[in-house]
Amino acid sequence: MPSTEREPRTGLKGILSTVGGTPLVELERLMPGFTSRVFAKVERFNPGGSVKDRSALNMVTAKIRSGELVPGRSTVIESSSGNLAIGLAQICGYYGLRLICVVDSRTTRQNTAILRAYGAQVETVTEPDPATGQLLPARLHRVAELVATTPDAYWPDQYANPLNRQAHHTTMREIDQALNGKVDHLLLAAGTSGTLGGCAQYIREHRMNTTVHAVDALGSALFGPPADCTRLVPGHGASVVPRLLRPADADHVIHVGDLDCVVGCRTLIAREAILAGGSSGAVVAALTRLAPTVRPGSNVVIVLPDGGDRYLDTIYDDTWVQHHFGDVTHLWKNPPTTHLTSQLADIAK
Repeated sequence: MPSTEREPRTGLKGILSTVGGTPLVELERLMPGFTSRVFAKVERFNPGGSVKDRSALNMVTAKIRSGELVPGRSTVIESSSGNLAIGLAQICGYYGLRLICVVDSRTTRQNTAILRAYGAQVETVTEPDPATGQLLPARLHRVAELVATTPDAYWPDQYANPLNRQAHHTTMREIDQALNGKVDHLLLAAGTSGTLGGCAQYIREHRMNTTVHAVDALGSALFGPPADCTRLVPGHGASVVPRLLRPADADHVIHVGDLDCVVGCRTLIAREAILAGGSSGAVVAALTRLAPTVRPGSNVVIVLPDGGDRYLDTIYDDTWVQHHFGDVTHLWKNPPTTHLTSQLADIAK
């Protein structure tokens, strides 16, 4: 099975030298009867536990090299409730940079505890933006206030920073090299659009014959007006369209719901023993919809952004799942090979 050797990064030592070079593994049990090969880029093997380590590292180290960030003096301020925050906390801790992370009331206690363990200062926004009713704009407003009043402050702004996109040239390069250039389909979750943009740019520059499928959440604003629904599973989609997003980076967009994510995660662990996060489940669900259209003999790559250990109280908790969706265990004990959202109407009856 393909794997990726870690590539040394000039000037990086210690734990940060292990960012990137994550394994690409073939999933032989996920899709019984599927006539193509499926490979997963398993990003939980980054030291902070997610694909966001790549973005965080690039957005911080580039500013250290330019002299705009000075260890022991500068402060990094960012809005994030999850993986990027944890990646930044580890990196800032290593370099001796102060980190203020603005989260909201939906942030899990586990993530908050991890941030504080790394020495980050956590500010929690509890009131949504009056104009939109969303928490993300309120978080961004608070970040802007802090940046304006904090000396030597740096706002990475993952939603607009081209260094976020640039970080994922390596993600796609690792996939390209592992499969000797034969990547027919790439499925990845869209959020800030860093992974999507960086991978798509690499594909264009190297003239790869790869179809890029962006996996978005129902209720997200990324690829059109959001549907009127409540989103329970974080990690993909966004309530605000990021400036990094270039819709043309995606050849195809697949929208999935919260139940899709749950079933995708539960199917992945049942069939491949991979404990993955919500956006990984979204990508697996998208693959079930795409599968009938894939030409036999193709190479299909899915990006699994993080592990499932931060979702044990939700996606992997039977009581939580039953409370929100009812008795749906049959969907992963005998999962369908077509799009999972199509099951929602029957379940609701």
